[in-house]
Amino acid sequence: MAKRKTDWDENKLNKWIQEGRGQGEGKEYKPWLTVQDFPSKGRVSRIFGWKTKRTHHFFTDTETRYFYLCEWEDDVLDIREHYPLFNCEEAIQNKAGLNFDLFKDKDTGTPYILSTSFLITLKKANGKIAYVARSLKADYELERKTALERLEIERRYWQSQNIDWGIVTQKEIPVVKAKNIEWIHSSLYPSDERGFTDEEADYYCNAFIEKLGGSNTSIRDFTIQFDRLFNLDTGSGVYIFKRLIALKRIMVDMNKKIDLNDSTQSIEIIKQSLPERGRAL
Repeated sequence: MAKRKTDWDENKLNKWIQEGRGQGEGKEYKPWLTVQDFPSKGRVSRIFGWKTKRTHHFFTDTETRYFYLCEWEDDVLDIREHYPLFNCEEAIQNKAGLNFDLFKDKDTGTPYILSTSFLITLKKANGKIAYVARSLKADYELERKTALERLEIERRYWQSQNIDWGIVTQKEIPVVKAKNIEWIHSSLYPSDERGFTDEEADYYCNAFIEKLGGSNTSIRDFTIQFDRLFNLDTGSGVYIFKRLIALKRIMVDMNKKIDLNDSTQSIEIIKQSLPERGRAL
């Protein structure tokens, strides 16, 4: 992507705050950083979220994959990426050993607003709401002094907020599972993008499960036969298959790459009703 101007001063800081960056929850949240702001060393992504119904911004594959894992978890209610640590220096009482000057613009002296990769809202088993903060870093970054200084500031900031914080590297990401979720993810976007109304999508989901019972063929052949039986466009059966996984009406081994050549016998049908329309999770 083209390199953008990255000068930082009080005017730009105030402009971003006035834009509402780093504020709000759910659909109304605006990340502090977006893919338009800076050149990235990795592959940037903009992904429409199941849970938030807004577009998320990620700078690396590791961030993207961690997001997919969060999308899959039922206890995750909200995902706020690039969450800013406003008033960071004031919030941290124990400043011993911290060098905040490292994180100021060298020309203007304006402090950068540090951000944590993810602030996640969880619904615990007892029904209470909890928050966890996670910083996504490549393992080699943990050998850099400046990165460690920044992480220590993050740690103490979240400690001051009584919020659980931790570091996640690419080595801790189950890549196959994340890629499987990525593969099915778009199936829960509005049904009309696939040429179905919501009612039609529900109907074909039910029909797919009905025909699946007792089937003993490959998933690929089953979806081809499904398209022919209902006179659907090629690929519609695969879309319904993905949608049913996303809705958790059928279960496959998400820790193994989903393979359409696998037998339909590998699919477990979950006995439950369809979720309320518009509430995929």
